[in-house]
Amino acid sequence: MNEKMFRCPICGSSMRVQQLASLVCEKLHSYDISRQGYVNLLSNRSKTKYDKALFEARKMINSSGFFGPMIEGVSNRLIGMQSRKLPESGKPLRLLDAGCGEGSHLSAIGRKLREHPMVPDVLGVGMDIAKEGVVMAAKTFPDPIWCVSDLSQSPFADQQFDYILNILSPSNYSEFRRLLTSDGMLVKVIPGSLYLQELRALFYKGTGKETYSNDGTMELFSRHFERIEFEDLRYRVMLDSEQVKQLIHMTPLSWSVSPEVIERMTDGEMEVTADFTLLFGWK
Repeated sequence: MNEKMFRCPICGSSMRVQQLASLVCEKLHSYDISRQGYVNLLSNRSKTKYDKALFEARKMINSSGFFGPMIEGVSNRLIGMQSRKLPESGKPLRLLDAGCGEGSHLSAIGRKLREHPMVPDVLGVGMDIAKEGVVMAAKTFPDPIWCVSDLSQSPFADQQFDYILNILSPSNYSEFRRLLTSDGMLVKVIPGSLYLQELRALFYKGTGKETYSNDGTMELFSRHFERIEFEDLRYRVMLDSEQVKQLIHMTPLSWSVSPEVIERMTDGEMEVTADFTLLFGWK
């Protein structure tokens, strides 16, 4: 299980796998490894709105290809970076998805990397504070290592990852810098100003929230990395009525919207804007 990768999120000491059933640190803090293969490293149960229904909806949207061009863009950048590095014999590329949800993004990117001849073996690790997402990821994609864990107390030793993915998910930049190798790279994907603009226009009409700006997120990102690059990616996707319904259920944009408004929106197909800014940062 690559136990040397881990450190205890409570005391920071090293950890070992015990009888393939738990991960135990030097001070005997113990974390169960589930039958599905994920490990729960939370000391307290987290409260989150990200439930099983949301992750099922997100899984369906992922399988529809909605995020395909974004996945392609991230994968191509990682492949390009690897092709310029001297491979270390016998060492896999270590890839962490911080905020992995139900695992589709990490699985798809890992698969594209493995298909390329310039990339060594890939060790994928996914972490999320929402247990329901990690359970679904472990059941669907058995190859990566899956962890229920808090990003502010991430259970990994220093400089463990060549790349960290942070896709449409909150950040903890001090942890990202700690976990990256000296030449490692953070890939953060954030919504562009037109992301799901069709939903925003209907959900927030007359509230002043119809438009979105990511300027604050980009400025914060820029403060934490000495070298940064940006890439904008925008495209449109036609969704049928069932896919529209799942898209609405998977996005927090709908959390404050009445059921009546949502019901009216799920009648018929809709062309939806996917608009992303890909941020790349190096220590």
